[in-house]
Amino acid sequence: MSVFLSSHRPAAAAAPLAAALAIPLLLAAAPSGAQAWPAKPIRFIVTLAPGSAVDIVARLTGEPVSRALGQPVIVESRVGGGGVVAAEFVMRAPADGYTMLVGSIASHGINPSLVPRIPYDAMKDFAPVVSLASSPNVLIASTSLPVTSVKELIALARKRPGELTYASGGNGTSHHMGGELFGLLSGTKMTHVPYKGSPQAVGAVVSGEVALMFPNIPNAMGLAKAGKLRILGVTTPRRLSFWPELPTIAESGLPGYEVIAWFGLFAPAGTPAAVVDRMNAEANRALGTPSVRESLVAQGFEIMGGTVAEFTAFVRNEIDKWAKVVKATGAKAE
Repeated sequence: MSVFLSSHRPAAAAAPLAAALAIPLLLAAAPSGAQAWPAKPIRFIVTLAPGSAVDIVARLTGEPVSRALGQPVIVESRVGGGGVVAAEFVMRAPADGYTMLVGSIASHGINPSLVPRIPYDAMKDFAPVVSLASSPNVLIASTSLPVTSVKELIALARKRPGELTYASGGNGTSHHMGGELFGLLSGTKMTHVPYKGSPQAVGAVVSGEVALMFPNIPNAMGLAKAGKLRILGVTTPRRLSFWPELPTIAESGLPGYEVIAWFGLFAPAGTPAAVVDRMNAEANRALGTPSVRESLVAQGFEIMGGTVAEFTAFVRNEIDKWAKVVKATGAKAE
């Protein structure tokens, strides 16, 4: 758990960010005699373990939000089900603006169609607040695996169907679906091994416990540059501006392959619109802070931001997109 005290001191679309910053910083309407929001600490509930990409985003944005609102922002992990545990916890929290979810492609994109009897409705049970950041995933391999390219990996996987293992930070994460989509497009079969979080899963690749993973780039970039694992490709449709020599998986033999993780802030359904608007404005302001932007970009994130309406539409589109992928791959929450 981490607390950002109010006394303590990367390529987004400029237009949506500027528009969001123009939202008036309104206080939530409060009953007579009640204190205006925020009057106490705010919790940011994250879906994966400390050190994971979603946790990094929550901490980097939480500190300037804390300063602006004059209240501590507490980052708290509730791990399980690729975000289901954290999302259900926030869904059941009071809709008063003091408990919010830093959700993701897993909790609000993939799991609505992947998880049987999921305990929440990704749209009806939440009030989307703001998109925060996105992160390309990368295909990493253990240094003990005898492959140095995507084409070599596909050839090996076809020779050894079901034998190669790939790790993830949990069912329904972009790491999980990255492997499912890879298998679908390459005609290969690999075995999924879920872990409690991204750092643990990446560590399993480093140790050779599993062969592969499709993690968010912040959890792999430093280890790859230190020679502790190999990065075979990036999951974006175009090469990264900050790592142009790294090929895309799509250009390496799997046209159409694309997986981009994203992270955004959600409140329980019924949270006052003024609270949602205020948090949207402060989160956008935080994303525009030079130190936050530099820290996120340095770790491989892309700044998102924007209005409540834009984020709401984005989430709806993601749910539709991943429903089609889940159906096509036959993926299951193991």
